[in-house]
Amino acid sequence: MRIPDWSQEKQAIPKDLVDSILERRGGSLLNLDKALLWSEPVARGWNVYLKNVRTGLSTSRKLRELGICTVAVLTGATYEYHHHKPDYLAAGGTAEELEALNKVLASQPGSVVSDPSLGEIESVVIQYAAQMTLTVKVENSVFDKLKSHLNTQEIVELTTAIATYNMVARFLVALGVTPEV
Repeated sequence: MRIPDWSQEKQAIPKDLVDSILERRGGSLLNLDKALLWSEPVARGWNVYLKNVRTGLSTSRKLRELGICTVAVLTGATYEYHHHKPDYLAAGGTAEELEALNKVLASQPGSVVSDPSLGEIESVVIQYAAQMTLTVKVENSVFDKLKSHLNTQEIVELTTAIATYNMVARFLVALGVTPEV
């Protein structure tokens, strides 16, 4: 990491915040947390907001995780991919779909996604996330395809997850946060 790991001795942070993060993380701080905790307002807001994005949305977890993995691959956020690949698989995704994701993004990021391992909605989500990440603007044809599969709430929640993890990726990559060993 390009900055030192946070510790209470280096930067005092209220115990309630550290305890809240520890609770959400299952008892130990991740490297991401050790960067965020250098700023109490950032860590506090991040903890609440990301908890809601990760666990409070009703839209398909599989599709959200696919969007997040797409962002991770396109931005080179290896930390993000390391943590979300298992979540995608746990949500019902397959290793073949992730292999297809990596293959498609290496050859045609942002364009029409076509691979026999991917269903129509998975292809659309990858294309949508790729366009959000690479050009910010999403083509009407891609959005229309998304609308044919998802209702308005699902579109808002999927878009939020993709946009949020674009922010996360940029934080991780800029600070050189690496996966835990």
